[in-house]
Amino acid sequence: MNYVAILVAVIASIVIGFLWYGPVFGKLWMNLMGFTKKDIDSAKKKEMGKSYFFMIIGTLVTAYVLSMLMDLTGSVGYVAGAILSFWIWIGFVATTTLSSVIWEGKSWKLWFLNNAHTLVSLLVMGLILGAWV
Repeated sequence: MNYVAILVAVIASIVIGFLWYGPVFGKLWMNLMGFTKKDIDSAKKKEMGKSYFFMIIGTLVTAYVLSMLMDLTGSVGYVAGAILSFWIWIGFVATTTLSSVIWEGKSWKLWFLNNAHTLVSLLVMGLILGAWV
């Protein structure tokens, strides 16, 4: 396992998330969630450090497990890493997050926005990990 590649994949995922839910789609996400600027400012004042910590740990686990699965399946190279990431996304992430639409009443637009982020993040992590195998 290449721990430097795992760390780089984590950093890339965090940057993607920052851009995705910030300057790129931040306003759309806020609208779809029903948040106001005041809600966001209030959340920033609360335990954001704790939230970021847990998000980083979760991303680290994801990158580590993705690296382990690449090793177990013999996925070598950036294309193989991206393909495995896609199948993980469609088989586990996209399907399990459907419950947010089906049972929680979230919109399909929000589901698509969040899942597109996860797909892009997983693909980039797979590309990085696959390239550094």
